Amino acid sequence: MTKSKRTTNQINLKDPKYYINRELSWLEFNSRVLNEACDSRTPLLERLKFLAITSSNLDEFFMVRVAALKQQVEAKVSQLAFDGRNPQQQLQDISLTLRPIVAQQHQHFEKTIQPLLGKHGIHLVHYIELNSKQRSYIDKYFEEEIFPVLTPLAVDPSHPFPYISNLSLNLAVVIQNPDTKEELFARVKVPKVLPRFLALPPDLSIRNNGKVSVWTGIPLEQAIAHNLEALFPGMNILEYHPFRITRDADLALEEDEADDLLLAIEQELRKRRVGGTPVRLEIKSQTPVNIRNRLLQDLQLSEADIYEFEGLLGLGDLMYFMSLPLPELKDAPWKSKLPIRLRRLGQNNLNPNLEQRNEAKDFFAVIRERDLLVHHPYQSFSASVVKFITEAVKDPNVLAIKMTLYRTSGDSPIINALIAAAENNKQVSVLVELKARFDEENNIYWARRLENVGVHVVYGLFGLKTHSKIVMVVRREKDHIRRYVHIGTGNYNPKTAKLYTDLGLFSCREELGADLTDLFNFLTGYSRQKSYRQLLIAPVNMRGRFLGLIRREMENVQNGLSGRIVAKMNSLVDPEIIANLYAASRAGVSIDLIIRGVCCLRPGLKDISENIRVISIIGRFLEHSRIFYFYNNGKEEIYIGSADWMPRNLDRRVEAITPILDPEIAKDLQEILGIMLADNRQAWELQPDGSYVQRKPGEDCPESTSQEALMSIA
Repeated sequence: MTKSKRTTNQINLKDPKYYINRELSWLEFNSRVLNEACDSRTPLLERLKFLAITSSNLDEFFMVRVAALKQQVEAKVSQLAFDGRNPQQQLQDISLTLRPIVAQQHQHFEKTIQPLLGKHGIHLVHYIELNSKQRSYIDKYFEEEIFPVLTPLAVDPSHPFPYISNLSLNLAVVIQNPDTKEELFARVKVPKVLPRFLALPPDLSIRNNGKVSVWTGIPLEQAIAHNLEALFPGMNILEYHPFRITRDADLALEEDEADDLLLAIEQELRKRRVGGTPVRLEIKSQTPVNIRNRLLQDLQLSEADIYEFEGLLGLGDLMYFMSLPLPELKDAPWKSKLPIRLRRLGQNNLNPNLEQRNEAKDFFAVIRERDLLVHHPYQSFSASVVKFITEAVKDPNVLAIKMTLYRTSGDSPIINALIAAAENNKQVSVLVELKARFDEENNIYWARRLENVGVHVVYGLFGLKTHSKIVMVVRREKDHIRRYVHIGTGNYNPKTAKLYTDLGLFSCREELGADLTDLFNFLTGYSRQKSYRQLLIAPVNMRGRFLGLIRREMENVQNGLSGRIVAKMNSLVDPEIIANLYAASRAGVSIDLIIRGVCCLRPGLKDISENIRVISIIGRFLEHSRIFYFYNNGKEEIYIGSADWMPRNLDRRVEAITPILDPEIAKDLQEILGIMLADNRQAWELQPDGSYVQRKPGEDCPESTSQEALMSIA
């Protein structure tokens, strides 16, 4: 079939069969993360880390995604997802898909990881496996450190079933009155204020060939379970069974009814601490039917909401063991490198020659030379982004600093720098996004701190989240004002900058400065800016610009030219974007997509997406950068920024994407994309049915890991 005939065939590109369900695609992503825990090539403690990450990911999935679907079912919402499933069908398919994954996760820890840990001197044992001296130590620790914190709660006609807090680990305890032989039910919460795992002192630790183990201990709940008689004196302890609850944790915020957004979110956060409706019950598979039914009845859950397995509940707590001093069981430490063009900055004050020191460059001079690209964590965040802001604070010629904050760390040097800037009488304006999910409380704290020192703080726009990653520094230079900007793909968070791959562009191009000025006016005032010189801004012009770029590649191919698209992002969900990618593929455009997480597009479908390939890269760093490349008949265009191709990013968030105008930087970004497309170790290829197959190098082909290659380049 010729290209021209193929493009004129009447095919409904919105047909649900051409789309993968978003929730099921996310479960596939979490399975790829779990595979890192199962892969023997991954260092042992890193395997344990990935196991913990998959568990924490699932907690959030239930708190947000499953909770939302259950609400839709209860509200009798009949609207179909664009893959054709209604909410009830999605819940059923989630359950069918997830149960074997959860079973694999727990079995892998119990059968594989835990024995391997023992071989390396890490012994997480059961209380009943302890000898008399070890038990005595645990029992004494219980009496002195644990017992005073516990509150046993009886459940009977005069004591209604207690509220079980979100993600809490509990013991369901059956006790008997020795006089009346009556069986009673009680709940004991395993307190989060205490360590989940209790370590024995070195002299009581297990010894391997006469050598003291690195760590020996038991889970906290076992120390409690085997000392329950202290909580119920005079009663007979018949049995105990651990269980764990997950609740709806999304904020039910009515922005249009809020007089003060900060106070409204604080009120909702108090509700979240208590938790919403239960959505999942985790129990051990040997839990008796009567206990199981009692919990279901009191929590108002159904059998479909139970997840049962052997062994430890709450595997997310296994992250605790990453603190052990065993570098040989972890990835080799990575220290971010200083970008070459910034290396001379640190030498300014070390140069004894006054004349040469005066000629040395400051950060702003480096940007004036030409645009600067930084790639984290391969290149240092603190020596680039943080330094840019701190130099602006100290520079007497800087008049104003404006930035957006979506997520930042608890001890952020950026916040401290902004406070210092305000105290130095600089004009400082910060948009703090209070609606950043699970970071709301942290952001409220920072907003108040900034306001207290005179920073102009804005909380975001009605109905929109501000997700853009932008900074603008306004500086007086001789007889004019110059604007310096940073436009990034990741949050201004020094901690995640060591774990997430992100890109940032520094520039003083007049058009970008003017665009960011207009954007900040849109964010802080009543501006209704509808056009931007260079930036793609959501929800203003980004959707239309991206669709136009895709259609231009398609039109070029239809006119006998070449067409090529390469896009890297976290998620691809937007049905309109996907339909246009399908149309471009049918026209003959070659499309490569690097999608870390959710991808609702089906590649490789005959007459639909034969020219589309999708890979996902899972490695030691979380792939978070967004890059968009369009061949444009040889006049290549490449963009970076904060937005994925999802309805929320394009329509319900304030996002910023910048074109890359420096030819050298454009080549660097193309090299990054090329390295990732060549990955044959940590890249997974999406199949038409929605499953993924991990790439493996051929017989005569060396293993190529994109993240290791980028570390070497840095």
